[in-house]
Amino acid sequence: MYGIGADARSLTAVERLVRVRGREEGKPILVLVKDLEMAATVVAEVPAVARRLASHFWPGPLTLVLPARDGLPPPLTAGGSTIGVRVSGHPAAAELVAALGAPVTAPSANPPGATPPRRLADARAYFGDAIDAWVDGGALAGGASTVAAAEGDRVRVLRHGPVSEAALRAALEG
Repeated sequence: MYGIGADARSLTAVERLVRVRGREEGKPILVLVKDLEMAATVVAEVPAVARRLASHFWPGPLTLVLPARDGLPPPLTAGGSTIGVRVSGHPAAAELVAALGAPVTAPSANPPGATPPRRLADARAYFGDAIDAWVDGGALAGGASTVAAAEGDRVRVLRHGPVSEAALRAALEG
């Protein structure tokens, strides 16, 4: 689905994203990264279990929730101590992150409660000129990523998605 991207390092950009999108209070914002090296700019540590899952499922629809670094824009963590990171499997999103050379926010491009857009026209209908630039990724399949918290030597699924719990466990055992 389409997302709204902003430089995740910039408090001004992240706060604007929250205003424009109407992000719910207390709901963290995941970020897209190029790889684990870039993830290390927003996470305090990458446990071995997270490294293994990342090597198996990235790029792709798996968001890993890891301990957050201090000093991040507060909306990214929603006051918590973790942050969700993912390497996108979509070429346009991956190129955007690589071009910026920094993590990019990636909440879906819809107001809370509205259907996440799978076409650029749908995203534009929600936000129009409130977004500075649009990237047309074509018609997207839709669907949210699996969200999993890496906790020590185990993984806990927080949101079910395309990567099944069985696949996560198999990756850790294999």
